[in-house]
Amino acid sequence: MTVKTISTDQAPKAIGPYSQGIEANGFIFVSGQIPLDPATGELVNGDIKKQTARVFENIRAILKASGCDLKNVVKATVFVTDLSNFAAVNEIYSQYFGEHKPARSFVQVAGLPKGAQVEIEVIAAKE
Repeated sequence: MTVKTISTDQAPKAIGPYSQGIEANGFIFVSGQIPLDPATGELVNGDIKKQTARVFENIRAILKASGCDLKNVVKATVFVTDLSNFAAVNEIYSQYFGEHKPARSFVQVAGLPKGAQVEIEVIAAKE
């Protein structure tokens, strides 16, 4: 099996002992992204919609570094600290994926790193 680490300065650096992404056997595994500004490494200010949009920009940058885009995503997992944000996250999620509808899980968690309200991880398949 061939494994390649994916890294880009267009997305936040990992805040722990993990990679932004890994490519293995034609799949791209993007680590969970929280709404960090890649330039400052700080959590973006704003509501759940603004945070979700930042998360997607980070995911998009990592996918781009691997030669993929959101259209290549086959599975997404969304973590939120408040399930009442389901509709707001879906609104932004839909703007980024459009008609493409990858498989997905959506779960509430007790907390996320740096006090984020949302974290999303994805798996993509290279064409």
